[in-house]
Amino acid sequence: MNQTMTNKKKKPMELYVHIPFCARKCLYCDFLSFRALESLQEAYTRQLIREIEAQGAFCSEYQVTTIFIGGGTPSVMEPCLIGDIMRSLKYHFDVAEDAEITIEVNPGTLLHNKMHIYKECGINRLSIGLQSADNQELKELGRIHTFEEFLKSYQCARMVGFSNINVDLMSSIPGQTLESFKNTLKKVTMLKPEHISAYSLIVEEGTPFWDRYGQEGTAGPGYPPLPDEETESRIYHLTRNFLQEQGYERYEISNYAKPGFKCRHNVGYWTEVPYLGLGLGASSFMWNCRFSNVSDMDTYMNLDFTGSMEATAGAMGETAGETAGSMGVPPGEPVRNPENVLEQLRGPLTELTREARMEEFMFLGLRLTKGISEIDFVSMFGIKLETIYGPVIERLISDGLLVKNGVWISLTEWGMDVSNFVLSEFLLP
Repeated sequence: MNQTMTNKKKKPMELYVHIPFCARKCLYCDFLSFRALESLQEAYTRQLIREIEAQGAFCSEYQVTTIFIGGGTPSVMEPCLIGDIMRSLKYHFDVAEDAEITIEVNPGTLLHNKMHIYKECGINRLSIGLQSADNQELKELGRIHTFEEFLKSYQCARMVGFSNINVDLMSSIPGQTLESFKNTLKKVTMLKPEHISAYSLIVEEGTPFWDRYGQEGTAGPGYPPLPDEETESRIYHLTRNFLQEQGYERYEISNYAKPGFKCRHNVGYWTEVPYLGLGLGASSFMWNCRFSNVSDMDTYMNLDFTGSMEATAGAMGETAGETAGSMGVPPGEPVRNPENVLEQLRGPLTELTREARMEEFMFLGLRLTKGISEIDFVSMFGIKLETIYGPVIERLISDGLLVKNGVWISLTEWGMDVSNFVLSEFLLP
């Protein structure tokens, strides 16, 4: 049940809710997403609410500090469905009063009435997928919106009252130049969003971009080229310097925020706060295990979350009954054999070894500009950091890739530039 005060006796956790639907799949996208009729979206929401009830029954010792509704494009769905999902989450999980609750939205699907409903149901952060302010670049990506549509959506979000907005940007887009990316940065920062995520395009196998550009990134006949390595490097450094000049703190390799507006949900990922994924194909890190929900829609939709077991029957009240009833679930309907169905949902759990946890502590923590703490390492593993990684850290500091400040160790600017190499050095034999 939702509490009015943060419960310090409970362990923190985060929730990720996967909405696999989109208006049209982008040419570079390898996420689990697809187009779907409204009837399937409604049926999926009903099943998702059943899963939320089943999962929540096993998380009573946790308090939810952040929720992230991602996809796909969650804003493609009717807003009442998002409202139903939010009400179910707040009923079946202990959601902190000050929880950060984000929804990913696409300007091409974001109407005024949707944002009003998002606000009313407790969503307090928008993540808008702009990618570029250049309409030709958007067309090359297969995006369904224009920059002008983004502007209307952004202005509407401000009018509705959203005061925490992230804008996603992408570099290394086909045909992109240093000047066109700089123009995107200028146009976006003039709007003063609280947060900017700036990622580089990765050409993934199995996407239309892979067919066009292949593993080597060479353009096929008739397609604009990807920016060369020198242009990519200049864009990378321009992003860092320009956003810093505009008052954005770089707190992670690809993320920038105004003071007080770091994405708490993502920081949780990088600092190993437990998180539970809900919905088709969603990934989780709970109980020192990593696991993922089934990714086949038919399998997911046929899981039997509801039934006659009375384990949770007494906990259902009017609010939950109304929410379930609105989605076609009988009010007060309890979960049957929840442990068994969750085993089917999750499949095998991969328990992390002590060595794997140490590796992840370094991989994830060093993505943050503040780096990792020697004290945190000792607290988590009962052994000094230098005992495990001393020679590696000394060498990387000597090479100018890491810097030590008191108990904190972090990447240098050069280390950030070659972070993939640096992080690979922390693999244990």
